[in-house]
Amino acid sequence: MHSGIVYEQPLNERVRTFLRMEFLFNQTDHYIDGISEWDTRSALNSLLDITELLSRTDIKLDLIKELEKHSSTLSVLNKNPGVDIERLNNIHMNISNYLEKLRDNNCQPGQSLRQSELISSLKQRNAILGGSCNFDLPAYHQWLHRSAENKRKSLIEWQNDLVITKHSLAFSLSLLRNSTNPTFEKANNGFFQKSLEQNSNCQLIRIILQPDAMDFPEISAGKHRFTVRMMEQLDTSARPSQVESDVDFELHCCIL
Repeated sequence: MHSGIVYEQPLNERVRTFLRMEFLFNQTDHYIDGISEWDTRSALNSLLDITELLSRTDIKLDLIKELEKHSSTLSVLNKNPGVDIERLNNIHMNISNYLEKLRDNNCQPGQSLRQSELISSLKQRNAILGGSCNFDLPAYHQWLHRSAENKRKSLIEWQNDLVITKHSLAFSLSLLRNSTNPTFEKANNGFFQKSLEQNSNCQLIRIILQPDAMDFPEISAGKHRFTVRMMEQLDTSARPSQVESDVDFELHCCIL
């Protein structure tokens, strides 16, 4: 079922921020190679959202803490005879490389965007609905009509100091997502509940449904257990309702 639809539920604020940041980076990557004005606008708006999120949380410090925690947890596996030591050493090396770059005083994510006068003007106007129209920001309007190569060069320059954040974030989330043994479960009459092991430190719940599934999970989690309700919304004008049939799904409780 690995090719199915993946639903994720973070269980703490740090992972919640990481997932939002990952979403914005993916959105930027999708639009940055586009050649139309609207592709460029979308890519730049995603970069602005990233810098706004950076201003609300110390993502650099959170990544350092998360990678240090991963390193400490994985160190315990060194004496486990069933562990691939070469792979484990490669992971430790990657963690060390990311930590070294993140701890560098010159690592200031979003600094290039914050120093751009054009971006500052755009950010101010974005607080107004439709505030980046051509009559609001003629300088931005002119920049949008430059060559695709010229615009892409600027976008890449603006996101250069975000690259280490992007890569270390992706690496950290990859470790978290792969830190579990999947199980196959059934939501009886659309309902499933599972207890969390004490001191398990589960950080992320992932549910995978078939690619053609018409239902979707609503996940609610507490300190000791979580519940899943399989919902359907066949008509977008109607409210979602819990399905009455049994639903098979793949479950990942990510603990690292």
